[in-house]
Amino acid sequence: MKLSERVLSLKESPVRKLVPVANRAKEAGKKVYHLNIGQPDIKTPKVFMEAINNYDTDIIKYSFSYGEPVLIHAIQDFFKRDGIVFSDKNILITNGGSEAVTFATIAVCDPGDEILVPEPFYTNYNGFTGEVSAKIKPITTKAEDGYHLPKKADIVKLISPKTKAIMFSNPGNPTGTILRQDEMDMIAEIAIEYNLFIISDEVYRGMAFDGLEGISMGTIKGIEDRLIILESVSKRYSACGARIGAICSRNEELMANILKLCQARLCVATLEQIGAAALYKLPQSYTESIKNEYQKRRDIAYNALSQIPGVVCKKPTGAFYFIFQLPVEDAEEFIVWMLEDFELDGETIMLAPAEGFYATPGLGRNEARIAYVLNEDGMKRAMYILEKGLEAYQQIHR
Repeated sequence: MKLSERVLSLKESPVRKLVPVANRAKEAGKKVYHLNIGQPDIKTPKVFMEAINNYDTDIIKYSFSYGEPVLIHAIQDFFKRDGIVFSDKNILITNGGSEAVTFATIAVCDPGDEILVPEPFYTNYNGFTGEVSAKIKPITTKAEDGYHLPKKADIVKLISPKTKAIMFSNPGNPTGTILRQDEMDMIAEIAIEYNLFIISDEVYRGMAFDGLEGISMGTIKGIEDRLIILESVSKRYSACGARIGAICSRNEELMANILKLCQARLCVATLEQIGAAALYKLPQSYTESIKNEYQKRRDIAYNALSQIPGVVCKKPTGAFYFIFQLPVEDAEEFIVWMLEDFELDGETIMLAPAEGFYATPGLGRNEARIAYVLNEDGMKRAMYILEKGLEAYQQIHR
């Protein structure tokens, strides 16, 4: 029997495919510092479980396909803080931001259609689009430019009759880059001129450092009919396992048709929606405290990497990731070596090879992504292990 070309063409996640290697390292007695995946170690706010525990019902019924009203209203209030107004029909609750990407892709693309995405990009965009036979066409960004967008003419030349949307995360995963206002305005101009949708992944909005702001595309006028904002509680509230996301758009025809997809998968888990509503009601001070914590961790990681000979990196300004260049030919080979063959007092680290975050063949082969999701002591120790590991690896591979 033959499997579908669609499933065979999907790529493994560069974040997760080396997990078996890490597991073997742990079974061998090593402690592994996980810098490969965006799983924060910050405790999920207690209001999440408190809301679930206080939910008094005799039957856990199906939720509404569009989502629990209490959560929809909480998300509305969250956006109102920035002057962005959504009606009840403008928000659909999804099984994490992942389902939001998939549903948005299904709604705007037929099989074979294309979505422009700045690379390096969140690697699972490949999976979410590929599973419905849409294609990513990369807009290559460069480390020396801080992974900011190229000129408008360079983007426009990538547009074809098959192009249906521009998708990006802001702040960016895996680069940690925050788009400037002029870049956001340029995206809006291109979308209007070439009749494209804008899929704005704002999962990390609020995680902006050094006095910068992660501005929502929802603040830009004139794109209401083509803007799709993706939301999630996973990162901002350290609730990755809750699997609660949302699609937000003022295009009512679009949302009415995405609702069909929501109905086909019945509903999102009821209890997690109740907990997520409590998270969205947390004051702005919570987000500020989280942002400050990640900025400290960013500084530890960046300052350490900047001192390691041969490492090339730019200081990220948002989210909790960045990509850096290693003084090796093959980053994945080095990462596997760190897990299998290196330890420092019984400890080692795990990074994510960056090649899988690119769509252009050959790019990112000597780069890695770091997720600075460990506490300050953990980050300091992990950076020290990386430095010593690189020294040992280079001695072997001279």
